[in-house]
Amino acid sequence: MAMDTKRPLIVQSDFTILLEVRHPQFETVRMGLARFADLVKTPEHIHTYRMTALSLWNAAAAGMTTEEITVFLESNAKFGLPHNIKQDIHRFVERYGLIRMESLGEDLLLISEDVEAIKEMVSFKSLRSYGLCQLDAKTLRFSSAFRGILKQELIKLGYPVEDLAGYSRGEELPIRLKPESEEGKTFELRDYQRSAVDSFYREGGMHGGSGVLVLPCGAGKTIIGIAAMGKLNCATLILTTNSTSVRQWKREILEKTDVTEDMVGEYTGSMKDVRPITIATYQILTYRKSKDDPFVHMDLFNKRDWGLIVYDEVHLLPAPVFRVTADIQATRRLGLTATLIREDGREEDVFSLVGPKRYDMPWKELESKGWIASVTCTEIQIPLPDEEKELYLASEPRQQMRIASENSAKLAVVQELLEKHADDQVIVIGQYLDQLKLTAEAIGAPLIYGQMPHEERERLYGQFRSGELKTIVVSKVANFAVDLPDASVAIQISGSFGSRQEEAQRLGRILRPKSGNNEACFYSVVTSDTKEQDFALNRQLFLIEQGYRYRIEDRTAPAGTNRINKQEAAFS
Repeated sequence: MAMDTKRPLIVQSDFTILLEVRHPQFETVRMGLARFADLVKTPEHIHTYRMTALSLWNAAAAGMTTEEITVFLESNAKFGLPHNIKQDIHRFVERYGLIRMESLGEDLLLISEDVEAIKEMVSFKSLRSYGLCQLDAKTLRFSSAFRGILKQELIKLGYPVEDLAGYSRGEELPIRLKPESEEGKTFELRDYQRSAVDSFYREGGMHGGSGVLVLPCGAGKTIIGIAAMGKLNCATLILTTNSTSVRQWKREILEKTDVTEDMVGEYTGSMKDVRPITIATYQILTYRKSKDDPFVHMDLFNKRDWGLIVYDEVHLLPAPVFRVTADIQATRRLGLTATLIREDGREEDVFSLVGPKRYDMPWKELESKGWIASVTCTEIQIPLPDEEKELYLASEPRQQMRIASENSAKLAVVQELLEKHADDQVIVIGQYLDQLKLTAEAIGAPLIYGQMPHEERERLYGQFRSGELKTIVVSKVANFAVDLPDASVAIQISGSFGSRQEEAQRLGRILRPKSGNNEACFYSVVTSDTKEQDFALNRQLFLIEQGYRYRIEDRTAPAGTNRINKQEAAFS
């Protein structure tokens, strides 16, 4: 292909892709890249993406072809594609579906038209303990007890299996979506919600029934889960992050369907009620008296004949739940999340055991249609006071992060922002309880944290929803699945190191559509020239990948100067 330096991409032979930030096609190309590559770095003028086996397998599972990917890269690459890239993309994309899993009576089969792939599997020592029995050159037979664990093993060996072995029906339960709420409001799925459900259900065929739907907070993931239940009409186990989320799911199910209250059970620390629809927390499933004891409540997976298991916030699925999920592959599984990023790097296990990505809706696309709020992201960089700086320089790295995060000068910035947004509903979010207590006390707002009694937490959330409270201070307990529709400003004063998923969740607290101008503001107050600033860059990666831009407000410059931080060029 002829060289065209006006194009925005440089594709390198090591699977990295460089994208020019200032290019007029930046937005369009960024959205295309995000379908099959991951953003890894965002320096000033060039963003770096990387294709991986998993990113290409997810693209293949979502329906992308080798040709689509290579044509997209060729039409946007300045210097064409390195000769190996086309072949390598083809090799990875074709690997998905190269091996199929199908059922045969009580047993399962691994089938491939590629005789060499079957030969290779027979040769893997790690697979011998699963009793693989060769029926012919293209088929291996094994016990259905190994369905999940074999998929885990094979993806590690570079073979993502397409599971067409089918699912058990589960206990019948009619679930009908109501056309309108009890208040008389009409209820209809939005077009993208319907597409997400269809991409999971796939007309009830073998190709549907397991997978992950990726949508931003505020896009109605709960409603999508409920609509999937309405398609399948079966007993459903819903796993979610906390008791607040359990109540939220229950409220939405009763409001949006004809299911009666006696059919919906809560399974939490305070209640153990198993009904045809049961909503449980990950915490209760992973509870045990000591680390050597068994998990007390894991048998919830066997308490009924579940036809569907919904994993809310699937990127937080705890490791012990993966182990049980490996044993229940005959049950349909739906993962819901705003981001596939896991801090423990177990994205492959989500792919193998819950299912591949079936649907991914770009955040900015929803914003452009008015389904979620338009958000301005601002990072305010402030210096450490001299006394705290001395302590910072004399401390160990982990302690340095905490000192920078708890910078006492942040309080004045919070107070200034609250004055600026005096008419708005504001959430102040942080990581460290001591810092949050001081902040809450100084600004005269209640603090909501993990150890707070559930009823008190719900009461405060209720007051915030009604507008009785204008400002709340929250610990990381509010990172997940809290419905605060009127919050339009979030001020982040500390976070979990470089957690990209946490940044996504926190932004999600203010994404729900607003009446009026439908705008929101997300502030991060960061200590400059410290570890916190380094981690802040990593936290922003996910949001930049979604098309958000950070404005950097540098308050370390001497008064009267207009110093622009290096990152400003990349984000503004």
